[in-house]
Amino acid sequence: MRALLGVILSCCLGLAQAAAPTRIAVIDWGLTETLLGLGVAPLAVAQTSGYRRWVVEPALPDTTVDLGLRVEPNLELLARLKPELILITPQFEASRAQLERIAPVKSLAIYSEEQEAYLGAQRVTRELGQLLQREGQAETLIARVDQALLHVATRLATRPQAPVFVMTFLDARHVRLFGRSSIYQGVLDRVGLRNAWQGHTNYWGFTQQGIDRLAAEPEARLLYLEPLPPGVERNLAASALWQQLPAVRDGRLTPLPPVWSFNGLLAAERFAMLLDQHLGGVHE
Repeated sequence: MRALLGVILSCCLGLAQAAAPTRIAVIDWGLTETLLGLGVAPLAVAQTSGYRRWVVEPALPDTTVDLGLRVEPNLELLARLKPELILITPQFEASRAQLERIAPVKSLAIYSEEQEAYLGAQRVTRELGQLLQREGQAETLIARVDQALLHVATRLATRPQAPVFVMTFLDARHVRLFGRSSIYQGVLDRVGLRNAWQGHTNYWGFTQQGIDRLAAEPEARLLYLEPLPPGVERNLAASALWQQLPAVRDGRLTPLPPVWSFNGLLAAERFAMLLDQHLGGVHE
């Protein structure tokens, strides 16, 4: 019996000390960002060129392999890479069965109906930290981003700030306005800015609206995230409706470099830093 207990204990210790996976493939950009924030370079990521254009930071290593489309990753290439773990979000559950033939699959969700995106991003950071035996790095990242947002809040509080619309252009007549449930709303709440859009948003925290809705808050500043779709800048310049919007007419229009709208803590930190850079010296 004593020998049997010894074997069981030895097996348990072996499991507890098993090395965390390092060869990790990721289908979602938000999880890619979080993985990099924990100091782990992903083996492979879907649509690396899109990540570099829309997410930007943290930078993706040149050694990371491109898996093709997020909705249809290259399974043959993925199998040849022999990952130890594949990370997905619930939006890619339809691919789970195929992916599980290659490696274990873990699904993590920043966005949920039970929790605001910022808190969801903190939760996923902790879950990924535990999975990869990087709990300390996870807590450090969470604390760093919280502190960064507090710093921005302190700086912005020294000057009066107008309410802001946070948006991306779909075309020259329609925008996505971000509000409740978005990662941007979590940042605005924590840095002390009022969102000019208080209307309904979907699961992802945005709503599609015509640009005429931007006149509903005539004192608001328009913050739009780059890049713009092709032709939009030219069409806006020729749009009488756009040119007559109070914010455009009065020069309260602020372009911001890309921040991926559906990411985690590092996107929140990047957005807050951009707010500081572009609004910290603005007196409304």
